[in-house]
Amino acid sequence: MASLGLKQLGGAHRPAADPAGLRCRRRPGLSPPGRVGFRVLASGDRAEPDLSVTVNGLHMPNPFVIGSGPPGTNYTVMKRAFDEGWGAVIAKTVSLEADKVINVTPRYARLRAGVNGSAKGQIIGWENIELISDRPLETMLKEFKQLKEEYPDRILIASIMEEYNKAAWEELIDRVEQSGVDAIEINFSCPHGMPERKMGAAVGQDCALLEEVCGWINAKATIPVWAKMTPNITDITQPARVALNSGCEGVSAINTIMSVMGINLETLRPEPCVEGYSTPGGYSSKAVHPIALAKVMSIAKMMKSEFDDKDHTLSAIGGVETGGDAAEFILLGADTVQVCTGVMMQGYGLVKKLCAELKDFMKTHNFSTIEDFRGSSLQYFTTHTDLVQRQQEAIRQRKAVRKGLQSDKDWTGDGFVKESESMVSN
Repeated sequence: MASLGLKQLGGAHRPAADPAGLRCRRRPGLSPPGRVGFRVLASGDRAEPDLSVTVNGLHMPNPFVIGSGPPGTNYTVMKRAFDEGWGAVIAKTVSLEADKVINVTPRYARLRAGVNGSAKGQIIGWENIELISDRPLETMLKEFKQLKEEYPDRILIASIMEEYNKAAWEELIDRVEQSGVDAIEINFSCPHGMPERKMGAAVGQDCALLEEVCGWINAKATIPVWAKMTPNITDITQPARVALNSGCEGVSAINTIMSVMGINLETLRPEPCVEGYSTPGGYSSKAVHPIALAKVMSIAKMMKSEFDDKDHTLSAIGGVETGGDAAEFILLGADTVQVCTGVMMQGYGLVKKLCAELKDFMKTHNFSTIEDFRGSSLQYFTTHTDLVQRQQEAIRQRKAVRKGLQSDKDWTGDGFVKESESMVSN
């Protein structure tokens, strides 16, 4: 994504949406107009920041998107999301044969700060062993159509997942598109459930398989396609690169992290406990945010260097509970920010808080639009070798003593805590 400085902000901008908010596939060779740098306004005439974004031709009132999962599981909750003001909704993942999807209860477990299990600790982690939608595809499609009829100017995205079968993928895409959705997100990243059917992360972790399936999908799809990436892989840029090279207009990252939430020390059974047993599941919420930032940063740097940030978009996911969390993702180059677990814990009204806090951040820095600061922090990531060289050069130039210890031999047992603190930056 764009590497922008705060003094000079220029780069790629998404094509403007048509007045009706119609969707369109990216056209090869179409170059978006240049981005204009932000204006510093006097306090007396400062305009309210504009949160609207246009992504792959889709216009959204703000960058906040309901992430695929329980918050987008049926008409009632998706309607609530639109009414509350979310920029877009991604429905819970659907497939052709919902009858093969059987969920269990309980299927969630939480991690709290402090002593886990205490009702007083802040929830910082959330694990789920939930599968994709267990509702009949035809029912979901009827609800998609109803939502688009009632909210024609709002963005509804279908999340889909299928077995390793070209005909099945083509049928699913055709039926989903006929419902009137604006775009499709491909679930290549669910870490649990049905890997034996080559679904979810089983595809996202195998670049050869991913390339083949993306080829099927993009040959059939006529609306924008986002590929949702799994973090359960050594180098997330590899599948992201494959997806974009195979025709996807965007990537979403990250899905949940494979985890075991914990063991109940009284019963000695794992959580979430189903009839005394459990299975590894997907980890989300605040604790995954730093991991998600690193993954998004890696993808954004790859997209900027290899795709020149043109026509391709990045939707960031992972532990977003505040406007500041969202601002961090946008500063790394994200076009939109998805929220799922946050809604499950705080409700659909969370979007109002997110918008208000993001606007406050923008006002502090005199940013008028999202594009004014999207990607501006990406340029400050480098290698450790480069950090050493930069610091050595800075020391030479200012003839100053470096803060903290200069060598491993300088550590002492008695002053270990203070010595550690002397090298912390925040």
